[in-house]
Amino acid sequence: MNRRNFLRQAATAGAGAAAVLPLAAPALAQDRPAITWRLTSSFPKNLDIIFGAANEIADSVKNATDGQFTIQIFAAGEIVPGLQAADAVASGTVEMAHTCSYYYIGQDPAFALGTAIPFGLNARMTNAWFTAGGGNDLINEFLAPRGLYALPAGNSGTQMGGWFRKEINTLEDLQGLKMRIAGLAGQILQKVGVTPQQIAAGDVYPALEKGTIDATEFVGPYDDQKLGFQKVAKYYYYPAWWEGGPAMHAFFNLEKFNALPKSYQQILANACASANNNMLANYDARNAVALKQLVADGAILKPFSQEIMEACYKAAMETYAELSEKSPSFKTLYDSQLAFKKDAYLWAQVAEYSYDTFMMIQQRAGAL
Repeated sequence: MNRRNFLRQAATAGAGAAAVLPLAAPALAQDRPAITWRLTSSFPKNLDIIFGAANEIADSVKNATDGQFTIQIFAAGEIVPGLQAADAVASGTVEMAHTCSYYYIGQDPAFALGTAIPFGLNARMTNAWFTAGGGNDLINEFLAPRGLYALPAGNSGTQMGGWFRKEINTLEDLQGLKMRIAGLAGQILQKVGVTPQQIAAGDVYPALEKGTIDATEFVGPYDDQKLGFQKVAKYYYYPAWWEGGPAMHAFFNLEKFNALPKSYQQILANACASANNNMLANYDARNAVALKQLVADGAILKPFSQEIMEACYKAAMETYAELSEKSPSFKTLYDSQLAFKKDAYLWAQVAEYSYDTFMMIQQRAGAL
């Protein structure tokens, strides 16, 4: 009897324990609180790959948290102008932005190194520097006093050198040429005779058509095709030596990011990493198709001459020496990238370049 009573009491206690298990739910809710953030993009909705990265991040975060953490996406201009996105994050107007670091070089030229500098890293090297070369830590040390934290969230790969109304063969052809280009690239081109112009994306086509400008750079074939530049400036130059592997970033308000549960921080980091990888894959897949169509529609592909490339490279090196003297942050980031780039190109030419060169020869010979 004592044994039966003991078993009966144990079973009753077990049933009671099972009955109170739902009391653990509030603790789970505290671990995964309901949060809504707003994200302002620097990009218009019609640039579906770049703008779409923000949507991808939001969808990933929502799915991974079962809808507990949602991010509302706003295109450039809906909350603040595109070039003020990071400022809106720093001030707390929004919690997050999807933008390019180099839009903010007016505050410090070091911002350029978060995206791309002329004759800088290509896309693969950019991702390697951020992930394994100390780049993430260096960028965020620079951003922290500004109340910002950032993670890579996209890369277009090497962009095109832009659309020109006339052929550009020599340095003389650059003298007085009015080109829509900003940032450090504009400063460097100014040293070789170009007159840089800052024009909003929506105004570039009419400016080219009317002759207000002689040339423009934008992104690459997939995005450029949508804007119809080949109709008003048929010479399509390559490469964009000023954007060998430009990174886009998710910028977070540092205080808001630090206040998130650790699980949400990791989910955000994973979502950004996925978007970063997918953007480059999308451009690699779609640019080739768009380029063939652009050529079929009359675009004339032209490489920048060696003379122009060498002159611009020299001007870039002079510019970096000047900026390193003015901005300690620029020097820190630039020196890190430069050291990384030297080793990266040493390795790239041994295996990657040799393999790619052979395969490109097969492609040109029609053997693929």
